[in-house]
Amino acid sequence: MKQLSGTDNLFLQLEHGNQYMHVAGLGIYDPSTAPGGSVRFKEILEFFEARLDLAPVFRRRLVTVPLDLDRPYWIEDGDIDVEFHVRHIALPQPGDWRQLCIQVARLHSRPLDRSKPLWEVYVIEGLDNIQGLPAGSFALYIKFHHAAVDGEAGTELMKAIHSFSPDEAVDEIEKPPRFRDREPSPIELGTRTLINTAQRVPKFARFSLKTATRLAGVGSSYASQLMSVLREAGVPSVEIRKPKGRRPPVTRFSGRVSAHRVVELDGLPLEGMKNIRNKVAGSTLNDIFLAVVGGAVRAYLDDKGELPDRSLTAQVPMTTRGADKGGDVGNQIAIGVMPLHTEIADPIDRLLAISKGSDKAKATMAVVGKDLAANLFDLLPAAASELVTKRMMLPTMNIVVSNVRGPDVAMYMAGARMVNFAPVSVAMDGLGLNVTGFSYHGTMWVCSVACREMMPDPAFFSECLQASFAAMVRAADALPDVTEAAKAQSPVRRRKSATPRKAKVRKAAVRKKKSPARERPAAKAKAVAGTRSKSRAKSMAKTKMKARTKARTKAKVRAGAKTKAGKKPKAKQKAA
Repeated sequence: MKQLSGTDNLFLQLEHGNQYMHVAGLGIYDPSTAPGGSVRFKEILEFFEARLDLAPVFRRRLVTVPLDLDRPYWIEDGDIDVEFHVRHIALPQPGDWRQLCIQVARLHSRPLDRSKPLWEVYVIEGLDNIQGLPAGSFALYIKFHHAAVDGEAGTELMKAIHSFSPDEAVDEIEKPPRFRDREPSPIELGTRTLINTAQRVPKFARFSLKTATRLAGVGSSYASQLMSVLREAGVPSVEIRKPKGRRPPVTRFSGRVSAHRVVELDGLPLEGMKNIRNKVAGSTLNDIFLAVVGGAVRAYLDDKGELPDRSLTAQVPMTTRGADKGGDVGNQIAIGVMPLHTEIADPIDRLLAISKGSDKAKATMAVVGKDLAANLFDLLPAAASELVTKRMMLPTMNIVVSNVRGPDVAMYMAGARMVNFAPVSVAMDGLGLNVTGFSYHGTMWVCSVACREMMPDPAFFSECLQASFAAMVRAADALPDVTEAAKAQSPVRRRKSATPRKAKVRKAAVRKKKSPARERPAAKAKAVAGTRSKSRAKSMAKTKMKARTKARTKAKVRAGAKTKAGKKPKAKQKAA
């Protein structure tokens, strides 16, 4: 039995109306690599069932506290109905790419059943008319609640449910012992709530003025409303100065989302992205991805006649896991806000501006601390956490842009090789477009998820994304390679630096030959000794002169005193 963290619970709290907080992944598989050249649905069921014990998310379900007085708990459920969670469907004829995207969008528009472990899998067949796919290929759509996994945990989860060899047998998988938690009683949950509340009071007191002022000190747009939102939620707070900040422009993605979604997938070659990185000094793959998405959003809104003259901003989730990407620790993320510089038409200029803004955002995050929001959500009541998110964080963003590093080697499902894999993420109120990338086996697979009312033409946005990437590749090809230029300059630098060093050595050698001090060290020593003795003699003469002058002065004083003493008696006698 494990209680959800404040961040985990926030994803549950935000799920209402048409806003669903589950994340998913879509993989397409080539069955020709499996033993026998094909894969049956029964084999996929057996493959999944053998791996249910490798990740606790498959066995956990939620238990809520009465009256929602505290955060819910995960409990281990011993019996998992695999056939309920893993389902089998097929596309209607002709089974093309558009039909696959529509089917995935429909599946993604349905919430998960909270009475069961929060995951579902759909095996989708009938991909017969999708260009570039081997015959008999099938897709697998897998969905988890964001309260259970984040991006990095999702990557580790995908590794757990796949093999790295097509020949791995089900009976070769080591299964850890399975345990089942008993159902907690309302009294037990109420007792835990009292203990947790008592422990949070001193913790919140330690959430000090220093932390709040650090928010304001970096000019964060969050800080202007932090204390007012906390007071509105009934949380004691302190006053901080109002920072400078401007909210981004309002776009078609800024409203409330409908119940329907659209999904589109694209593949960008990692080799091309790395080539751009080699041509533009200081850029990273994340900067390049942001610049490509910024160019796509610019082209899409410009075509609609809705391009603002100011830059749109993106919510950029960042992991706080460090080197250990796994572990049963829930969501470990921080949220950054990055300008997409949609006001800049030139792709290289846009990339340079984003790279500069990325450095500034990282510096701000270093001052504020990546774990600030997570610590705050752990201390606040759920309603206050939702208010902070809605009133402070979401209004500073237009869309969500994220990318996750995946494996560089091929993975297999029941022997079938995974051809591509893309994350299908969340579109929510105020952030009606989400563009997420996942690098797998040499390709950055990008999935764009949006509200269907906000983006009725996802195929056109896909064209904008591909055109933005192509324009950046062309612009980068016209630039010199940064690494090659550095290599070409390094020998020249060595020659330039070597010449003065040799000249200095020659000059030193000349001075060594001509210097009389080196040729006659004894004469120099005598000259130095003579100079020192002369200065000592002058100093001693001055001291003697001062002593004589002092002695003469004292003698005159004594003589004058004796003269006065002799005259005084005579004056007295004369007076008498």
